[in-house]
Amino acid sequence: MRPSSRTLRAAAWGTVAAGIAAPLLRRRLRLPVLAVTVASGAAPFALCVALPRTRTRDVATCVLQMWAYVAHYEMPNDDPERLRARVHVHYPVRVDRVLGLGELPGVRLQRWFGRPGPLNRGEQVLVWCHWLWFLIPHGTVLYFLLCRRERFERAALHTYAVFDLGLIGYWAVPTAPPWYAAQQGAAPELRRMMFDHGEAFWKDRWGPMYGLLGGNPLAAMPSLHFATSVMAARLLAEEGRGHGAVGWTYAGTLGFALVYLGEHYLIDLLVGLGLAEGVRRAAGPAAPFLRSVGRGVQALERAARG
Repeated sequence: MRPSSRTLRAAAWGTVAAGIAAPLLRRRLRLPVLAVTVASGAAPFALCVALPRTRTRDVATCVLQMWAYVAHYEMPNDDPERLRARVHVHYPVRVDRVLGLGELPGVRLQRWFGRPGPLNRGEQVLVWCHWLWFLIPHGTVLYFLLCRRERFERAALHTYAVFDLGLIGYWAVPTAPPWYAAQQGAAPELRRMMFDHGEAFWKDRWGPMYGLLGGNPLAAMPSLHFATSVMAARLLAEEGRGHGAVGWTYAGTLGFALVYLGEHYLIDLLVGLGLAEGVRRAAGPAAPFLRSVGRGVQALERAARG
């Protein structure tokens, strides 16, 4: 192996290491946001230079992509007081009251189907539908990797573009979910059912679990739960009616659950839907640029192998 190849590979692995370390150390070292963005954003590309293409590398690349996403999802909440001072509470309440013809859709649904006290069986199913979301977008990408390799890149690009573009809303216009508005008195009649069931089902484990997974509780607009589920349904529908039925059934059930459980406003879902559809429509115009980036990464990969 030529020295230049060794140097290139060493630089690539160093970039991967920096991309992993920067989100971990950002608070302790008080790293600037730009430094974390550059380091974590470069890591997936660097891994593609450091290693030849395999399914394992594809999985690791997606993991690094989501590692960068999680860091940027959580960073606004690194200073909770500043985030609470910036968060928007009232505008989605006003918009949803218009959409609900004078009443919040979540409140209306809870009045129609809910009851005081422990959650009924249907409500528990909705809570689990919400919790299972963590598996859906990534599981869809994994399906394409294992079963339809030729369509994996497209599925991954569409899915993770939705995640990344959704961050713009979380940073630019941090928006509180309905349950937070209820705590602040803006929608006092709304009940947060997921939290009630979490405490009842997981008991002492619920607090640590929620603390681990709820890295930024004031990031509701757009709903990436719904946006990524819609994208998964879109991708699966291209595989056939059966695949599409599974994807759309889950997306529709999740959308109902998010509003009913007090996790999202209807307007959050509508903007999430628009985001997913916007990514699909932008895929064609963006294709030449993405191919150019891909060719550049492949050239560096060949140079690194010598």
